[in-house]
Amino acid sequence: MTPARAGQEALRRIPEFATIPSVDELNREFSEIADRAGRPLRRIGTSRLGEPLQALTVGTGPAQAVIFGGVHPNEPIGALTALHLARTLVDEPELAVQLGYTWHIVPCIDPDGARLNEGWFSGPFTRGHYARHFYRPAADEQVEWTFPFSYKRAYFDRMMPETVALMRLIDDVRPAFMCSLHNGEHGGVYYYLSRPAPQLYEPLHAIAAAVELPLDTGEPEMPYTPRYADAIFGMGRSEDAYDFAESAGLDPTRWDAGASSAAYAEKYGTLTLVTEVPYWLHPDANDVSESDEIYADVLKRRAEGMDELGRILGETLRAIEPDVSVRSPFVRASRAFVPMFEQLGRQEAHRAAQPGAARPATRAERFGCLDQVHCFRLRYGGMLRRALEAELAAGNGTPVIRQRHAELSDIYDGWVAEAEAVTSSEPIALGKLAAVQYAAILATSVHAAGTTD
Repeated sequence: MTPARAGQEALRRIPEFATIPSVDELNREFSEIADRAGRPLRRIGTSRLGEPLQALTVGTGPAQAVIFGGVHPNEPIGALTALHLARTLVDEPELAVQLGYTWHIVPCIDPDGARLNEGWFSGPFTRGHYARHFYRPAADEQVEWTFPFSYKRAYFDRMMPETVALMRLIDDVRPAFMCSLHNGEHGGVYYYLSRPAPQLYEPLHAIAAAVELPLDTGEPEMPYTPRYADAIFGMGRSEDAYDFAESAGLDPTRWDAGASSAAYAEKYGTLTLVTEVPYWLHPDANDVSESDEIYADVLKRRAEGMDELGRILGETLRAIEPDVSVRSPFVRASRAFVPMFEQLGRQEAHRAAQPGAARPATRAERFGCLDQVHCFRLRYGGMLRRALEAELAAGNGTPVIRQRHAELSDIYDGWVAEAEAVTSSEPIALGKLAAVQYAAILATSVHAAGTTD
């Protein structure tokens, strides 16, 4: 089987999902699959709040594959993908034999964080409803970015129980292939690979095309990320983030986190895949024609957006700090993220001043730059608003808390209206997003196992 064939055959059936399962629903679904497979779920660890972390093992092939969802708990498409993968491998044992792997599937590695996003899992799938119930942990509380890291003046060894559980699983099975299940928000499809694999680029492009989803050929999430092909990037590395910040005159130690899961598994020669799929499409995401703006000017607009966001959220956070009584995840995340926007503003201003930025921006680049401002306003303004709501719910409605909640809510409603005005009201079918991730998993696993013929 070739990667191309594996990817296309995986798309013969598009699963149907009306909603995203809660953590409890996901656990029940996996228990039923495990019963059908005749192999009990294996406990691999315990979350910070005491929830069992479990993995399903399917297949008996000589190669090992580790698939895990929920590393960023605001990105739950991976739960659907994990379900689709597990059901298919159990129901089609001949496929499992053909692929030659033993699969270790962790449906949700951060159930504590996922539960704080469940408010939007049943829809309506509008950008505003999603953002108002959004939660993303501080960097040092994200499973994906809390693996051991030591580089120049940076050092991180505060691994969380969830991270340690994943480290043990990786060390136990030494996977040839690994997939960390993430997803994006708005635009098109793009991929990350932990090393160049030119034979995979065409099959990965074809997977998105087969279900009529555009690639996202605009701005990479991180400006230092290597680009392998259109919408296919090298995995972001903490060392590269450090060096880029240092070269831009920024503090490279401000990012209080560690390395990624891909970096940790690298010692075993593991090929890691991340497939980013959006909830909403935008026509400019894959439009590489020139826009009517200079790239440097677009970067300056993003810098101004980040500066304004940092000022508004920073003023609010500083004003409420003396009155905060609940050390909620929303407060912890806000304290970590809000200072980041001032640094991002300086970073984008630095990029705008580089000689290479004096050229026309593509429409895809302009979309990516400006949509990130909408994205960060809704994400991080929403979390600070939830921090204030937690204070009010706890009975801590001091004058400052009430005043800042009202002021931020007015501003936030305006940000939501601006973002929704440039976002499709029709979300992409959830099953189609899971199908893309599932097909990319099968194609990349075939490549990693060296079974192409």
